[in-house]
Amino acid sequence: MQHSDTTLARVVGAYVHVIRFLAGLCMALIVGIMIAQVFARYVIGDSLIWAEELCRYLLVWQTFLVLGLAYSRGEFVALDFLPAALPPRGRWLLRAVMAVPILGFLGLMAWHGYDFASRFGNQTIPALDFIWTALRGEELGLSIRYVYISVTVGLSLMALHVIADLIATFRPQFLDNTADYAATTAKADT
Repeated sequence: MQHSDTTLARVVGAYVHVIRFLAGLCMALIVGIMIAQVFARYVIGDSLIWAEELCRYLLVWQTFLVLGLAYSRGEFVALDFLPAALPPRGRWLLRAVMAVPILGFLGLMAWHGYDFASRFGNQTIPALDFIWTALRGEELGLSIRYVYISVTVGLSLMALHVIADLIATFRPQFLDNTADYAATTAKADT
């Protein structure tokens, strides 16, 4: 059991590291592009017509990537007066009941996000085409579907966080207490 817990902790740690790296990379790119845009506009006197669009796409991806992490860290607004009044097992049961509509909503939105993204397979990202044409003389041709699929990816990751939260809080509330009860009963029998 110890080995599987260690392996799981490593996988989760790697996942969090990758998501944070990608979110940080998006932010660094946004800051760099906006600094270049300000420099171009106010020093050179010309504007980068692709900067705002590219920053918007990066911000959308960054937002959907970190949704699950924000959920896991408890950074969403929550009303917790009812859960606070319940015992630990009651809190877990309330979480489990509330997870059903949350997962249903996330699944529905992820499905519709995928459906929406699949409709734009032939449309390319104008900002990247402009940049690539200026650099290489030909369009990049990257589909805008890769921007729209961020909804499906982000909401699917968030659903995994909801499920992981239930699993992580289930064990201490139910399984560990059962083991303690079995140990106490064994001591009483001797």
